[in-house]
Amino acid sequence: MSINSDSFRKPLLFSSLVISISLAGCASTPPTPPNPSDPWEGWNRGTQKVNDTLDKTIIKPVAQGYEWLVPNFVNEGVTNFFSNMHEINVTINDILQFKLKQSGMDASRFLINTTAGVGGFIDVAKYIDLPKHNEDFGQTLGYWGVPSGPYLVLPFFGPSSPRETLGLIGDMAFNPLTYVSIFGGGVANAAAFGARAIEVTDQRAHLMATEKIVDEGSIDRYDFLKNSYKQNREYYIHDGNPLEFTDPDSTEETPTTVAPNTGNKTSSTIDKPGTSNAPVSDKNPAHTLELTDPK
Repeated sequence: MSINSDSFRKPLLFSSLVISISLAGCASTPPTPPNPSDPWEGWNRGTQKVNDTLDKTIIKPVAQGYEWLVPNFVNEGVTNFFSNMHEINVTINDILQFKLKQSGMDASRFLINTTAGVGGFIDVAKYIDLPKHNEDFGQTLGYWGVPSGPYLVLPFFGPSSPRETLGLIGDMAFNPLTYVSIFGGGVANAAAFGARAIEVTDQRAHLMATEKIVDEGSIDRYDFLKNSYKQNREYYIHDGNPLEFTDPDSTEETPTTVAPNTGNKTSSTIDKPGTSNAPVSDKNPAHTLELTDPK
């Protein structure tokens, strides 16, 4: 008596298919909902990886070569030149925020450094009690109550937010090099591009020490940069006044007052019922890092 092998194979295949579908259904999990405090985290982490790769392969090696080849006094002069050019942007945003006294000081810095400072290569103004201020269009938008929006990592530009993205557009509108690129000829465009490339290289060279702190002191590079950037921006928007915020990683509901350290002595205080507010520490709060080189 012969037995047809197909009569055994069909039930076996059917059983295997049923088991596979059942296991797949058990193994599947619902998609993870987005983090309410960071709804664009997936995009941000991917963009940060692209930016980090670009930095490691092109920008950082160029900056290291620049730092090795250029003497310190030339490096300082280049930094002063671009910082002086930025005074135009700072002065305009001073006026937009009704900081009239500060706008006069910053306009004076630009005029003095442009003339007595040989086009801005020497920071003469710092010797006559005209300190450097940091203002940009993103801070102006924050001054007028425009919300920051979710954290956003931009290609090439790095950490930002919807408000700060608009701020970048405003800053480009206040930058003289923008108009050189638009209305200038081929030579002017090449000069403007070269100036921008030198500025980026100079800024990257000044962040070498900061990069070591980020790499060695952070468990999650993305979270470290995000928290540092957000606290740094809030600090500048509020002109260095302490800010109250609740640490998302803390289980306590007690608000903590934080003032990032930018060279001036500030303190962190913890407000608790029944206790007085007293200085606790001059150190930076946890996860806080100044990401721009002080001028």
